[in-house]
Amino acid sequence: MLSAFAVLLGFQLIGEVIARAFHLGIPGPVIGLCLLAIACMINEPLRAFTERAARPLIGTLSLLFLPAAVGVVQFLPVLQKQGWAIGLSILLSTVLALAVTALVFRFVVHHLKLEDRE
Repeated sequence: MLSAFAVLLGFQLIGEVIARAFHLGIPGPVIGLCLLAIACMINEPLRAFTERAARPLIGTLSLLFLPAAVGVVQFLPVLQKQGWAIGLSILLSTVLALAVTALVFRFVVHHLKLEDRE
């Protein structure tokens, strides 16, 4: 399991190197995670190998959101002034995303049913 965890950290390191070398606005761990996902899609043994290390990490995933929650406290004055606008935009964008997803789903299901009839 330690070697599988080293693979996960290796992909994070590769992502960090790419982000810093090319001055990207995307965090290195995100790039590394995308590279890991692509590598796992291409290489099934790699997916099975890294899954052993990833499973226990999923249980502690909620702890990773604590720094973000603490960071919100730094912007408390902004939230007090603009909280209603932020909340409204979150609500509207969520409703819009759900509506678009439902419409696309209906379109795809309808399209697949038409293909089945032919």
